[in-house]
Amino acid sequence: MRRYYFSQVLLGQSWARDVLVTVSGQGIISDIARGPRPDGGTIDRSQGGRGGMDDATGNRGGEEGRVADPGNRGAELERVDGIVVPGMANAHSHAFQRAMAGDTEYRASARDSFWTWRRAMYALANRIEPEDLQILATQLFVEMLKRGYTTVAEFHYLHRRTDGQPYAGANALWQAIGAAAASAGIGLTFLPTLYQTSDFGGQPLKPEQARFASDTDQFLREVEAHMKSAAGQRVGVAFHSLRAVPLEELRRAAQRLHELDPTMPLHIHVAEQLLEVQACVRATGRRPIELLLESGVLSRHWCLVHATHATAREITGIAASAAAVCVSITTEANLGDGFFDTARFVGAQGRLCVGSDSQCTVSPAEELRWLEYQQRLRKRRRAVLASSAEPHVGTRLWRDAALHGAEAIGQPAGVIEVGRRADWLVLDAGHPALLGAAPDTALDHLLFAGGEAAIRDVMVAGRWVIKDGRHAGDPELAPRFAALMRRLAAA
Repeated sequence: MRRYYFSQVLLGQSWARDVLVTVSGQGIISDIARGPRPDGGTIDRSQGGRGGMDDATGNRGGEEGRVADPGNRGAELERVDGIVVPGMANAHSHAFQRAMAGDTEYRASARDSFWTWRRAMYALANRIEPEDLQILATQLFVEMLKRGYTTVAEFHYLHRRTDGQPYAGANALWQAIGAAAASAGIGLTFLPTLYQTSDFGGQPLKPEQARFASDTDQFLREVEAHMKSAAGQRVGVAFHSLRAVPLEELRRAAQRLHELDPTMPLHIHVAEQLLEVQACVRATGRRPIELLLESGVLSRHWCLVHATHATAREITGIAASAAAVCVSITTEANLGDGFFDTARFVGAQGRLCVGSDSQCTVSPAEELRWLEYQQRLRKRRRAVLASSAEPHVGTRLWRDAALHGAEAIGQPAGVIEVGRRADWLVLDAGHPALLGAAPDTALDHLLFAGGEAAIRDVMVAGRWVIKDGRHAGDPELAPRFAALMRRLAAA
């Protein structure tokens, strides 16, 4: 058991001062007490202002040392100076695409789109080996931690060798993601992805999609085996899209997965592109979100990724089903996808979360800032996504996305309360971006005043994984990542 003293912290729906938080050895918050700092508390500065033992990351303990806690039989209480907020859940990530960030920002034709970008993505996907993926994912996950993501859902559809043949024994690509998450110290929900067809109507996969191929029954057996062997991971499943998984196969797989785990997170790309919506209508007479709503499969354990071209009726239907929607504003903008009607969905009490998707930006603050800015530009007014209950846009967006994102990926995080995992960020109140900020405006500064630079320390499951903006693995990881990127660029 470890105890922490917070001078300022976002607890649930409100800000609080002078809070004692107890964390179990398993990294779960077991008690929260409010009140003044314990009488008689002293700060141990014998370590030059940085008290405590080295933790599992090789970093020193609390920024301001440790305070003797007379209420806990002499146990040490780590004082955490700064503004503490829950870590963010990244509800949608394709780790291998980190290697192409910045490499497709040029005009190849007068009508560049998602579909032309996809050709470059396929070319990269067919060159990545398991060792490459582990380096890429570790680098990416460390970047996520430094920017405020403390857990991630990896929507993973690289299943086979580069020649399209299955791996013998354990899937080396699946294992690479788990090893990367463990090395970085980030919480992981692994979403192996069913991918079977190239388009509606059961069109066969194209040669460049061979690495993605999965037979439903074999896939389900592999998922079940992975659930038993993947210690420390939350395992869910993704269906790439309705163009890649026929609805009948999706229903059958979803039923079997529900039998394996009734709370399993299930994710799907849907209605991201107008061409996708139009092709679905031609093939089925229904729009893709209509098909999902009519199928009866949706529940609060589902997450619809993008839903960019959802109609007003579909948005209401998604909210009523309790399924979450994950938007990735920076990727959707990068690919020219369009605008999700966030204000309508939030107004319908929909559960909204964010993800980094193609990794063109790895920043929850930027995702949430542009979530609000899109609505301001469309409606020509300010503070669109605030509410009467929470007038601060930054607080509402961060608090809700953290909670809904954690729920959507099946992680016991997203809020600082008893029974949740100790995933939190410490914002440096003395950073120029936060100077003068009252506690209830701290997240407004984080989103709208460059405050993500003030993220100083990050804890995941009771372990400090980032201290003073650094990760213990940085010195070893940096040259490995540099060598990989140079090799990929040369090829």
